[in-house]
Parts: sequence; structure tokens; C-alpha cells
Amino acid sequence: MQLSVYSDLCDSNVPWLQKIPSHWNKKRLKFVVKLINQKQPVGESGLSYIGLEHIESWTGKKVDGEISQSEGLASAYASGDILFGKLRPYLAKVHLADTPGLVSSEALVIRPSRFISSSYLKYYLLSRDFINTVDSSTYGSKMPRASWDYIGNLPLLIPSSQEQQAIVNFLDHKTAQIDALIAKKQSLLDKLAEQRTALISQAVTKGLDPSVPMNDSGVDWLGEIPGHWQRVLLVRLIMRFEQGWSPSCEAREASKDEWGVLKSGCVNHGIFDERQHKTLPASLTPIESLEVKPGNILMCRASGSKHLIGSVARVRSCRPNLIFSDKTYRISLNENLIDPDFFVFAMKSKYIREQIELSISGADGLANNIPQASVKSYQFVLPEIDEQRAIVKVLTEKSDRISLQEEKTKAVIERLQEYRSALITNAVTGKIDVRDFCILTTTEQREVAHG
Repeated sequence: MQLSVYSDLCDSNVPWLQKIPSHWNKKRLKFVVKLINQKQPVGESGLSYIGLEHIESWTGKKVDGEISQSEGLASAYASGDILFGKLRPYLAKVHLADTPGLVSSEALVIRPSRFISSSYLKYYLLSRDFINTVDSSTYGSKMPRASWDYIGNLPLLIPSSQEQQAIVNFLDHKTAQIDALIAKKQSLLDKLAEQRTALISQAVTKGLDPSVPMNDSGVDWLGEIPGHWQRVLLVRLIMRFEQGWSPSCEAREASKDEWGVLKSGCVNHGIFDERQHKTLPASLTPIESLEVKPGNILMCRASGSKHLIGSVARVRSCRPNLIFSDKTYRISLNENLIDPDFFVFAMKSKYIREQIELSISGADGLANNIPQASVKSYQFVLPEIDEQRAIVKVLTEKSDRISLQEEKTKAVIERLQEYRSALITNAVTGKIDVRDFCILTTTEQREVAHG
């Protein structure tokens, strides 16, 4: 689609805005909107509460799912207000409220004046250049926040009311199209993940040869297994079981000469990511026995994200001077009985995942964690070691093919998200002229296509 551009431009005198349409006004944000600072105790209010985690980054959509519970004071907002996440503004948490409610105090409540459309303002605050400018102003290394004093002084471009509505209509239509494409690609990712889980579950519980005699496993949810396989408790396969250490750390990546402590997110369903760590302060002495080495098997013990609990990965390579935290287990296996890669695949299977979810508890003051005793009691089904390795070989090849499809699909999603962001930015900063844009009906689209 070829979009028009404005012919009459002037210099905005703002580097990130560059040239803007000559007939647009430019004012500081604080002169066109009102910052609402009405605090209410959450427990005493009948209004629903949302946290920043329930606002989707870069889209402004409210995330479906369990509503957050909070204590203390929260910010009240009305329908038509804009909620702008001041904590970690690079996440672009911007939401246009359609009902009254309460929001985390980490969000600014911005009420537009009669000169500005709420929907237009939402898109303006979601624009890439605005978010990047706000993010450059943050203070605090561990929990970076932006201040209203800075945000309120940023320029806001104000077209006429009719032109604001034209921009909103254009962006509503185009972002809906893009979001529909992204949803299809995300559905494909979900199907690929289901395909991998089904593939793994079949191989690690039934084997590769469908003609072998099967016996009842004695477990209802497991069903039949190959007759020559054994059913054992995980504790019989473990040589050593360790839990890490979580001192107070600096929220940055460690340099080559510094020690770091891995976060629970370093293990994500078979993938180890050494970048997921914080820096151990120089004043603390590292526990060198907890240093992660290639070949180690790590398991996520506790996390704020429930789906990560029980994730296992085998460390293929790792920079030196990283130790695992107390939210992580390190498991050493008896490799005469179980192949480490077979173990990692089995931990991704449906029958093990069900055991993991049943064992997640709220002990140790954490909402989501797995006690050692529970992990050791997991039931495994095992062939001989040579058959395990044959299964690993097949699963690796098939899983790699699925991973390649996933990477291609994720690349498409990323390009669509970038295009979405660019469209918003270009429309609200006057880089494209959408005043003559019209939305064709299905019939009109067919007529255009056929001349």
C-alpha cells in the first residue's frame, strides 16, 4: 500500500520529531492533558484493579487472565483515561481505559483535555520515538522509572479533531489487520509446541517401535509402556541434588572478570541462557562450588512465572564465574542408568509435566516452587541406555526441524510488530498523510481486484 506524505512541512525544532505538517500545533503534553493523582485503598474499593503485567507491551491491550490482587494504595482512573507505565517505560505499557478502575501506582493516569482525542493520545504515547525518549530519561538502575516532570514537558503534536479521528481510524484498521496476522502466526507457534510435546511424550513413554509388546504400567495416566521398560522413581537415578544461592545482586550483566548469579529464567524448557543473570557485588565472596560448568543439568525450582517451574536444561557451554541461584536445582545423574539428554527430553513430556504441576506448592514463602522431595518422587519409565540414546537421536533431529520452523515464524512476528510500531509512529508524527485513507468493504475490495 502506497501512503501519501504531507507536502507542506516545517521544522519541529525537536530532533526526534524532525519535520512535521505545517498546519499541526505543537504543545507540551502537560498543557493538553491532566495528571490524575487520586489514590484509593485497593481493599476498600469496589473497583477492579490491574497491574502493569496486565497491559500488553506496544499494543495497549489488556491481557486476559487472572486479575491481580494488591494491597495498599492504587491510582483511580476513569473511562477515557490513559494509563502509562512509568516503571521500565521501554516495555511500552500504555492502555486506554474503557471502564473505571484502579491501577498500580507504577502507572501514570493521564486525562486528555477536549483538544485531544483519547484514542489519538494512546497511539501517540505508544509511538516508538516517544517511548524511546521517555526511556532515555529514567532514573534508578534496578527499577528504572520515568518522572512526570520529564514526560509532561515532552512535545505533543496536535492535528485538528477531524484529522486526529482520521489517524485513529487508519491505525485502528491497520493494527487490527496486523494483529490478526500476528495471532495466526502465534497460533502456528502454539501448534508447533504441541507437536513437539506430543512427539516427545510418545517417544519417551512408548518408544520408537510400535510393534514391541506392551504392558500395563500400573499408572492410570501413563497407560501401557513397552514390556521391557522399567518404571522407577527419579531418586534412584540421581547421584547429587544441589540448590543454589541468591545473595542481593546488582541488576546488570556481569563483566568478564565479575561473578554473576543466574536467575531462574536462565532455564526455559530445554534452553539455557547464560545472559539471564545479575552481578554479584564485589563485597561478596562467591561460592565457587556452585559455579555452573558445561554438562551441568539445571532445573528451575521457583519462579513468578508458573510455566517455567520444572523447566530443565543441559548446559552445553557457559562463560566462567556464574553460579546458580537458590531458585534453581543442579542435578547430577547416574549416567549408567539414564542418558542426560533423555532425561531433559523426558522432563518436557506430558506425563512428567503433569507430575510437576501437581507438586508445585507455596512453601518457603514463594507462590510457585517445587520441593526437592517432590522432584525425587517423580516416576520415570526407562528403556536400556542404548535405546535411550537412539530415542535421543531421533528426537533431536525432529525437534531441530520444529525449532527451525519456530525461528522462521518468530522472525515473521517480529517483522510484523516492527511494521506495526513504524505505522503508529509515522502516522502520529506526520510522516504519512492518511486523511484520504478509506476502508473498503469486502465487495469494494473484490471490485478493485478485478478492475
